[in-house]
Amino acid sequence: MATFFGETVVAPSRAGVDEEEEEEAAPEDREIRLELEKKREVHILWNPAFRASTESSPDHPVPCSKFILGVGHNAAAFLSSFVLSSGDWEVVGSVKLWNEWGRTSNTTNVGPTDYFCLFYRLASDPTVLLCQCTCFVAEDQQFQWLEKVFGCLRKTDLQVAVLSTSSITDYKTPESTSMLSPPFLEALKTKQFKDNVCCSLLEQPNIVRDLPAAVLSYCQVWQIPAVLYQCYTDVIKLDVITVEAFKPVQSSKILSSLVKNTSSSTETLAKLTTTTEINNIYT
Repeated sequence: MATFFGETVVAPSRAGVDEEEEEEAAPEDREIRLELEKKREVHILWNPAFRASTESSPDHPVPCSKFILGVGHNAAAFLSSFVLSSGDWEVVGSVKLWNEWGRTSNTTNVGPTDYFCLFYRLASDPTVLLCQCTCFVAEDQQFQWLEKVFGCLRKTDLQVAVLSTSSITDYKTPESTSMLSPPFLEALKTKQFKDNVCCSLLEQPNIVRDLPAAVLSYCQVWQIPAVLYQCYTDVIKLDVITVEAFKPVQSSKILSSLVKNTSSSTETLAKLTTTTEINNIYT
């Protein structure tokens, strides 16, 4: 199960039950199940140059010093406005997946509210990779995503940073929720992450879920230094205030060298959020 607070929570196993059901299932049912499993496969589509570097030496993974992951539209918009816009980045791959929540876009020319997962590489330092993931990766697809993404990266000297958002209703505190002022950041890190964090640490009994939790659990197991910056917000859609709540992360050691020129960041952010505004049909 994709939860994380210093431990990996394993979902109850149905292995024996599934085998019994499969033996009793009709051939038509087994065929439908296999077709559904195939449809839910996660595919990583690397561009030719990057794919050549991974396939030419499968026993020698691609060197990677930093992997930055933004999960959700607000985290992706922050990376677009403050990181991608201040450097020379190239798209090197994308994820193709389908589940009950949607299907990823088939193009790399995406909008701020599209359902996509794209990978970028910094031209001046090819060991730095960045991923924007606005699509929902279901629980049964997370292991595939992790294995296919991190499986081609060299884990030695790798650092990982994850940015994500969550509803303020998920935040647990002994104090009155009326005392909270969303949006605000909380950090969660693996045991191997020794750098300072840019906000307070997430306290128990709070946990994180879904892909951010899966990434941190993976990094904990593989002893990769990783940190998650979780933004708790009361706005579920893409909005300026929530995006700007990630600004303290710019001073973090893993991102500070990537944020060099933010002169156009405000303009880029304004364009991203303006395209998401919906007019009231009665006005």
